[in-house]
Amino acid sequence: MTTIRLYGISDDSIVDGPGIRLAIFTQGCKHCCAGCHNPEAQPFEGGNLVRTETLLDKVEANPLIAGITLTGGEPFDQAAELIQLAKSVREKGLTVWAYSGYLFEDLKACEPSAAAAELLDEIDVLVDGPFKQDLKSLDLKWRGSSNQRIIDVPASLKSGQVIEFEGLA
Repeated sequence: MTTIRLYGISDDSIVDGPGIRLAIFTQGCKHCCAGCHNPEAQPFEGGNLVRTETLLDKVEANPLIAGITLTGGEPFDQAAELIQLAKSVREKGLTVWAYSGYLFEDLKACEPSAAAAELLDEIDVLVDGPFKQDLKSLDLKWRGSSNQRIIDVPASLKSGQVIEFEGLA
């Protein structure tokens, strides 16, 4: 039984990727970006421990969701705990999106851990890079600042270079 330290859950998010999504907000983030929209999720203490099975039950209970979104906090700081969840969701034919202050290239190179690279293999779309308040725009779809990229992870891993997600229209 795997447990994940969470800040919170949104059962029916429409702002964390396409369609209705189960947004999973992890607790803890090393980046501490100025202007973060979830500063309460930054400390590594706090939050609640939630079993992977509980999250999968929420996925199965909602036939309308398109997938899950791992956000935070920083999900890749709990990568080992999230791998099985992401695999199980994808096995159900749903998508997995993730938001990270880490860059795709760093995650691929096992930063902050080898588990981060393994979790990356289970992600469909990654919004990467730290939030930068001076680059903030409310006109951006699915990201907070213009430095952040929306990446098609399977295509990027296959090609060896970053491929932007084409579903932005």
